[in-house]
Amino acid sequence: MSAQLRAAGAIAPLARRVPTLRAVRQFHQLPTGGIQRAELAARGFRRSVQFPAKLYHNAVMVRNASFVRLLPKLAVKFIRIPALFGGLMLGAAGWVQYQAVQLGNSAQEMFGNVKDTLTNTASGLWVGVVDIADQTKRGWSNTKSQIEIPEWLDKIMKGEGLAGESSGGSGGGGGPEPKQSRVGSGALAAGASAAAYGYDSSDEEDNRTPDEVIKDDQMMYITKKMIEIRNLLSRVGQSSNVTLPSIVVIGSQSSGKSSVLEAIVGHEFLPKGSNMITRRPIELTLVNDPNARVDYGEFPDLGLNRVTDFSMIQKTLTELNQSVPEEECVSDDPIRLTIHSPRVPDLSLIDLPGYIQVAGRNQPRELKRKISELCDKYIRGPNIILAISAADTDLANSTALQASRRVDPRGERTIGVITKMDLVDPEKGTDILNDKQYPLRLGYVGVISKLPTQTGGLFRRESTNLLAGITRNEKAYFMNHPSQFGPESGVSTGTITLRKKLMQVLEQQMSSKLSETTDAIVRELEETTYQFKVQYNEQPMSAESYLAASLDDFKHQFHSFANSFGRSQLADLLKDALDQKVLDQLAARYWNKPIEDLSPAPYQADTLEDLPKAEPNSPYWHRQLDAACSGLTRLGVGRLAANVASSAVQAGIDKLLDKSSFAKHPSARAVVSEAAATVLADRSYATSDGIEISLKPYKFDPDIQPNEWDKGREHVVGVLQSELEQCQNALKSLENSVGGRKKLKEVMTFVDKARKGDIVIEGDHPSGAGGFSAALLERGREAVFLRDRADIINMRILAAKSRKCKSLENKYYCPEVFLDAVATKLTQTAVLFLHVEMLHDFYQRFPREVESKLNEHMSGGGLEKFAREDAKVRRHLDLIQRKELLELVLNKIQDLNRLSGGGGNSGGRGGKGETDYSKKRGSSSSSSGRRFIF
Repeated sequence: MSAQLRAAGAIAPLARRVPTLRAVRQFHQLPTGGIQRAELAARGFRRSVQFPAKLYHNAVMVRNASFVRLLPKLAVKFIRIPALFGGLMLGAAGWVQYQAVQLGNSAQEMFGNVKDTLTNTASGLWVGVVDIADQTKRGWSNTKSQIEIPEWLDKIMKGEGLAGESSGGSGGGGGPEPKQSRVGSGALAAGASAAAYGYDSSDEEDNRTPDEVIKDDQMMYITKKMIEIRNLLSRVGQSSNVTLPSIVVIGSQSSGKSSVLEAIVGHEFLPKGSNMITRRPIELTLVNDPNARVDYGEFPDLGLNRVTDFSMIQKTLTELNQSVPEEECVSDDPIRLTIHSPRVPDLSLIDLPGYIQVAGRNQPRELKRKISELCDKYIRGPNIILAISAADTDLANSTALQASRRVDPRGERTIGVITKMDLVDPEKGTDILNDKQYPLRLGYVGVISKLPTQTGGLFRRESTNLLAGITRNEKAYFMNHPSQFGPESGVSTGTITLRKKLMQVLEQQMSSKLSETTDAIVRELEETTYQFKVQYNEQPMSAESYLAASLDDFKHQFHSFANSFGRSQLADLLKDALDQKVLDQLAARYWNKPIEDLSPAPYQADTLEDLPKAEPNSPYWHRQLDAACSGLTRLGVGRLAANVASSAVQAGIDKLLDKSSFAKHPSARAVVSEAAATVLADRSYATSDGIEISLKPYKFDPDIQPNEWDKGREHVVGVLQSELEQCQNALKSLENSVGGRKKLKEVMTFVDKARKGDIVIEGDHPSGAGGFSAALLERGREAVFLRDRADIINMRILAAKSRKCKSLENKYYCPEVFLDAVATKLTQTAVLFLHVEMLHDFYQRFPREVESKLNEHMSGGGLEKFAREDAKVRRHLDLIQRKELLELVLNKIQDLNRLSGGGGNSGGRGGKGETDYSKKRGSSSSSSGRRFIF
């Protein structure tokens, strides 16, 4: 059967499809709710629908795609892919495979290292715990009978604090186990110095005894306190004696100076570059902060706090160094940076520009001398000198050692650091560290402070801790040469050794200078206290109190201004402004016009001279007055009034500022002036619109009363006389400019003849006419205009005084009087609205706006800057700050002496016992209840 016949047979009659449609409607009408109802509805639908038997055979059939038939086409498409793309794919696959192999090797090596570390740790942990417990028990019994320790350390050793809290909660029946408590405390005490030295960040073992650990922790605490004292003393200034030593880092360029500092810190943060990068001293303070979760830096002078991204610190240092002009190259203005970390020792370091041998092409010739002078300024006593020299350079040519010998010939405060030890033979390296030609009391330390260059790759190994990588590299090198660098060689090597030496030397030098510094502080404090009493009668002063006093004084002056500037003052100012607008209307409608050229004057049918004789109902003069009045009332009196009031109030505020203490503070003065402008501008638009609405009745038919006419008549005479004086003064000025009245009169006569037609002049000639230059003729035209204007004003003054202008009915004959009366009426109406909507609101809002603007301006250090703009206040504040800092430093030194037990020695580290200040103040060695020997 053909497809057409099958399709024709499959067509069902319409009656056969009716039940199906009815079933569909019934299905949609079933109530909803629940799975069972849906199932019943579906069954009913299937029973009601009877599909024809042959209907399925008529369905459209779709054949599934065959991959057998598609494969040849796909193969053809892949063949068409360019060979270059295929090569790139193969290369990328090979590169990924290579990196995967590298990753596998790294993971295998890492797993092996971790396995070895865990095995060694587990095997030695128990033995170490038992040994430490036994040593602690025996050492504690011996130490208790010899020394008295501070309360804080006593609590730690007794297990109070962290360990004690956990054991104390176990109840009173069974006490804490002493051995476990002491072991835990020993580990806690050793953690601070171990992290500061770098043991926790490296593979090097901490071989210190418990006594050494306690002494190192004590030394760290004392050093931290003395660095705090030194930072306070750096803010005192004015005396080189009032200071404590820092470690000054010097060295030639490319000697490894920056790498040594970064190894000490454990981060790459110093500027890098081939050209001279360090142009300013960097005063670096390292703060051991056990509570710091992440390492971070701070720039106190810039207000940058908690910068955890050390690449940002590096960028900031680079920008601050590059801010020095190239023609100067170096500056003695220091950059202060503080780095907080639980893995750094408490140190005070100063990084200086590196010495150069020859100035570069774009560098000034005196650059070498400038760098030398800058370094000499910092390496003077009592600072410690960290002289950096490269191992591959002869020490005889070391610029750092030569500079240190000039100021420290005996080498008592110089530490020699030899970098790049892996670039020379081990025997030569040992000879350098045992150098006898340049002996140093503090010795030499050899380091390899730069990690070896690693090849790049997707899975390259990167050390998250710079110190760990450096110490691992150093250990691998120095252990390979035990005879030259081993324990028996007697030389000092490694960054961790350098860290320990820096801490010990800094603590020794600070302790040795503490007594001398204290005496200087006492003298400075006595002198400062005497000056404070004599100069300022011990009157306290602060930036906050100075601002409050300045603001109160200004508010008092402003209150007086508000009482003196009110409605009458506003009326006078607005009337003066409208008088000028009246004169403008008179000049445009009635008075003479400026003379543009020397052509004859055009004929006028109606002139101002004819006004007194004109008919009362003359349409021309009626139109002139109506136009002038409309121009006056519709010129925008509201906007004019708001501008006049705003300008007057702003001028008054500026005068108050000139008399107040804000005159000495340009920035604060601008803030106050801006506050006034903000409030006035805020009310200006609304006030202008309100005035325009209130003046709308006067824009069409101003209603002038007889008494207002009389006042206008009196007032307009004075206005016209003032205008007449200005014309006469301008005419005299022209006479002086042309060389006298006679010369000007000749030119004016020539202009008059030309205007009458007696002399015919065609156009304006650049060379002039009638024997007069073009410039002289221009002045002549102006003089004729002023003369005629003065004549007209004289005539109108006489008209205003005449009998005809006494009556309001003759307003068309006296336009000056009528316009003046209209201006007075506009002024009176506008001032009422202006005083309420603008002036009163300004007096209420302005003081609050000033306080808000000043508070916003003074935030972020602006308050201190504001007070110091006044020289007298700055001297007062500096003296008070100096006195307070000296007192604070002395208190900290006294606390430090109490901790050290006063007369006790400092463990051979240069301490001199109790200071003179402590003796004067009566401090007792038993004030703390315990004695603590360092």
